[in-house]
Amino acid sequence: MDYNTILISIKENIATLTINRPAKLNALNKETIAELHQAFESLDQNPVVRVIVLTGSGEKAFVAGADIAEFADFSVEEGIQLAAFGQETLFNYVENLKTPVIAAINGFALGGGLELAMACHFRIASENAKMGLPEVTLGLIPGYGGTQRLPQLIGKGRAMEMILTAGMIPAEEALQIGLVNHVVPQSELLDFCESIALKIVKNAPLAISKAIHAINANFRDGENGFDTEIKYFGQSFGTKDFKEGTTAFLEKRKAQFIGE
Repeated sequence: MDYNTILISIKENIATLTINRPAKLNALNKETIAELHQAFESLDQNPVVRVIVLTGSGEKAFVAGADIAEFADFSVEEGIQLAAFGQETLFNYVENLKTPVIAAINGFALGGGLELAMACHFRIASENAKMGLPEVTLGLIPGYGGTQRLPQLIGKGRAMEMILTAGMIPAEEALQIGLVNHVVPQSELLDFCESIALKIVKNAPLAISKAIHAINANFRDGENGFDTEIKYFGQSFGTKDFKEGTTAFLEKRKAQFIGE
């Protein structure tokens, strides 16, 4: 499939998905959100792909926010529809993808950009990265899950401060408060992400998928995460990956997982 706003490359079971709107600092518009959904759906169904790395083109921005010109004249109902479309189509979709998604934050991750990074399963930032949710400066609040995911990641008090002040924090502070897992020089960012992705690739893909869903269950209203863990733990015993993993362990060899 041809895309207008994104680029995809696949190497060694790792897909790199690049948001490619450098003139707009990779800002999210409806077209980009729709194309990202299509790309994630395609990669998630591709048996060759075991990990997805999401990044932005250029050296300035991961995603500098939403494309404000696109919604500056929206009504209340149009605003509700915009947030609902984005959350369902992309942000919640990425969070619940069975394939692990690593956000490689290569510059500014602001507004919808930080919300997209937070929807990924974890985040790695370059030293020049800066993150924030500045929506209140526009008379808005974060609408793509920011008021929910930021407190989950860094705690209610810090999230309140970031959102209410519209403050932007550097990569090192993001590391200190748990918003990102690692900070590396920009020139090393994708290689570092690949090194972590290769560790994931060695493991059982079905177990990884079940682990993602079990972890997410703890943050869903009305779902008991412990019960979900028990269910997926039990289901794992019925997979070929479990058979291969235990057999390889007993035979003292490396497992060769096929994802069934």
